[in-house]
Amino acid sequence: MNENITQEQRKNPFFLPYNTPHECVPFDQIRLEDYEEAFMEGIRRDKELMDKTINNPDKPTFDNTIIHADDDNDGYYDLLSRVSTVFFNLLSAETNDEMDALAQKLQPILTKHANDMRLNSQLFERIKAVHRHHRRLTDEEKRLLDDCYNGFVRSGALLDEQGKERLRQLTEEASVLSLQFSQNLLKANKAYSLHIINEKDLDGLPDTAREAAAVTAKERGLEGWVFTLDFPSYNPFMTYADNRELRRQMYMARNTVCMQGDSEDNRDICRRIVNIRRELANLLGYKTYADYVLKHRMAGNTRGVYRLLNDLVDAYMPTARKEVEGVASLARKMEGKTFEMKPWDLAYYSRKLKMQKFNIDPEMLRPYFELSKVIQGVFGLANRLYGITFKENSAIPVYHPDVKAYEVFDHDGSYLAVFYADFHPRKGKQGGAWMTEYQGQWIDRKGVNVRPHVSVVMNLTKPTDDKPALLTLGEVETFLHEFGHSLHGMFANTRFESLSGTNVWWDFVELPSQFMENYAIEKEFLHSFAFHYETDEPLPDQLIDRIVKSRNFMAAYACMRQVSFALLDMAYHTLNHSFEEEIIAFEKKAWQKAIVNQKQPTDTCMTVQFSHIMAGGYAAGYYSYKWAEVLDADAFSVFKKHGIFNQDIARRFRDCILSKGGTEHPMTLYRRFRGSEPTIDALLKRNGIHRKKK
Repeated sequence: MNENITQEQRKNPFFLPYNTPHECVPFDQIRLEDYEEAFMEGIRRDKELMDKTINNPDKPTFDNTIIHADDDNDGYYDLLSRVSTVFFNLLSAETNDEMDALAQKLQPILTKHANDMRLNSQLFERIKAVHRHHRRLTDEEKRLLDDCYNGFVRSGALLDEQGKERLRQLTEEASVLSLQFSQNLLKANKAYSLHIINEKDLDGLPDTAREAAAVTAKERGLEGWVFTLDFPSYNPFMTYADNRELRRQMYMARNTVCMQGDSEDNRDICRRIVNIRRELANLLGYKTYADYVLKHRMAGNTRGVYRLLNDLVDAYMPTARKEVEGVASLARKMEGKTFEMKPWDLAYYSRKLKMQKFNIDPEMLRPYFELSKVIQGVFGLANRLYGITFKENSAIPVYHPDVKAYEVFDHDGSYLAVFYADFHPRKGKQGGAWMTEYQGQWIDRKGVNVRPHVSVVMNLTKPTDDKPALLTLGEVETFLHEFGHSLHGMFANTRFESLSGTNVWWDFVELPSQFMENYAIEKEFLHSFAFHYETDEPLPDQLIDRIVKSRNFMAAYACMRQVSFALLDMAYHTLNHSFEEEIIAFEKKAWQKAIVNQKQPTDTCMTVQFSHIMAGGYAAGYYSYKWAEVLDADAFSVFKKHGIFNQDIARRFRDCILSKGGTEHPMTLYRRFRGSEPTIDALLKRNGIHRKKK
């Protein structure tokens, strides 16, 4: 941008057409001050549209109340969505102190505006009239109308004025607290580092971990090696470091963040969030927050959730106990009969046991999983299944040099989507991995199919001075998982944006992502991209065979870990009274049924860093990972039967599930693909679990 342009001459880019390839977000033109101006104007335009709808003298109809088909100003009223999408995506992927401060300022304003819309009685009366009396609608139109009506009801539209006022207070407070939770967690995680000067303390660590730590130290102007709580740094340290005391320090640092009694302590915030949600549910006529949430989930109710979780505990716990005892037994053999295994020992000794049993180690595989080759492999898998292709386009603006932007083309050569990939950890980026969108798919009034701009954000191993980014198999699985979400977005083909792509019920959204993980150990897939970064030799079949044989190593323990998180989530959100208990004690009791090793540290806490339920969309819904795992194992069994690259089956998966979004009930979509409802059997078979007959 020309720096000679004065502030008076410059226009806010959110107010202008994006003169970029495919009208992608012009990240390079956006300044911090642009956000607030665009938010305020977007709110004004929203109110203008609401007033126009309310004051329309014509009888309320689907076309003039729900979709505004008579509005000639295409795109005029999407400003708030446009700026919100960019701002809140970057708040997770590329934030700074100024953006954090602006978010704290804007969050209550935006929540108040959302309440003003959803609690407007005149607007709701028109929507209610359309819901009761409307023209013949298509199935998708009916779904949109039902979602719109139910959305207003579930947001308090039926409450009296006193109830609406209380709802406003609660939702505005909750939005601020959830934001504060996330900001505290990011700051606390980034604040910790383990600085090592003595090279002896690196004993056991592979070269990749040492080199990455040296790069981190150099970036911070330090001598030696620096390890952080970012997963690509933390996980290798806990898995390989011989120094048990340093493993303990790292473990305790990670598991005691946001509970140090300082400004980043999240305990009071979590307690208040739980109580706000319970009061909101009560206000809306539900006994618990879980009852409120599960009314629009595949599980249906708390009984459905607990039925799944209890089935998993019954099926997996015996094997999980044997797995952990096997690790503990090896540790005692190595360290002495009196050795007592602690949580910071599990990854370390389980790796050694895995080596003994299968002669397989994550570091053996890294040289074959160079990031650029993995990208080719993942894209090649999508091409083989669906015929789509990816082409990097450097003309598409990105928000950080780590991000790559691609054009995606369908099997017939037509433009399908834009795909952003953000690979590595950095200072202003939340931990974990996720998929998001900068533009959803929809069909405008002129019949133009507006294609999506999707993004996957990850925290994968970074390159070093001497080596490219070399991934673990687990990181390859993470890439496949998020890429599965992105396919759900890219294949979207619905009329309404609010029903497209991943806009589905929470316990269905993980199916496309977890389905893709199945390919990570398929020999034919690995042969397509897994070549040694130095010699170009393919990943040996004997190594692949060992990967397959070791696939279920500690699988039951991993399952119980996920179930424990789901039980914790449900414990908070099935409360029917005010939550005043001490969080650590509540947590230990809540998930006890799924804890394999009952000797837990008394001063660690998951709740205060449990972003999925405290700041994400998974409150009373974390079980959906296991729910979707049942679905993905069942779905992949169809491919295993007919061929894992069978394009006819893939086309059916795309047409029945990936392209349909939330236009129909999830089970209807799944049955259409599978021909029947799923059972737990395929998951048990995949994990090698043999359930005793009752």
